[in-house]
Amino acid sequence: MTSQAADQPEQAGSSRRSKLTPEREQEFFDAVLEEIRQCGYEAVTMDGVAARARCSKSTLYRQWRTKPRFVAAALRSSGQTRFAGIDTGTLAGDLREAARTAGAWSARDTSLLQALGHAVTQDPELARALREALVEPEIVGLRAILRRGVERGEVSAENPALEYVPAQFFGVLRVRPLLEGRNADPDYLLRFVEAAVLPALGLE
Repeated sequence: MTSQAADQPEQAGSSRRSKLTPEREQEFFDAVLEEIRQCGYEAVTMDGVAARARCSKSTLYRQWRTKPRFVAAALRSSGQTRFAGIDTGTLAGDLREAARTAGAWSARDTSLLQALGHAVTQDPELARALREALVEPEIVGLRAILRRGVERGEVSAENPALEYVPAQFFGVLRVRPLLEGRNADPDYLLRFVEAAVLPALGLE
């Protein structure tokens, strides 16, 4: 049962959302994201998620109505600002730590991005939720790191490489699995930063 038509609520007349605790709601979100990682978006059904989360399918439909809405909500719940706490005191140190941090979570995020695949190109809400959860917070964090480096005088605000650092990070995270069949782990990303990012910024 993979089509949206097949994923219709068992109790279509029930319009009132039941109250869930934040903890229980997060269990549902974690369950659907893990199903997507393991099976791919198209293969995920509300039945499968309900079984993993130990609830009825009607409970999920009462809360979110459709699979795309449910997945979009789950994506937004997973948003993290993993670069936000990085502040080693130097721009080079911050970028090295960002590389280690990104490498540590690249496997889970890359598998989710790959599993969503075609669905993201077809559903604007899913695409927006994915960007809000996994891309924008990290871009904001990287730009804050770069801005502090400029403010400390470590790199000129006119350096043209500054604009491309976020694209470099995310490009390597997405492309290495495609080119080499392996995730961009912390060691790989650290070597990338040392060889490509720091020289472009005039740092050592």
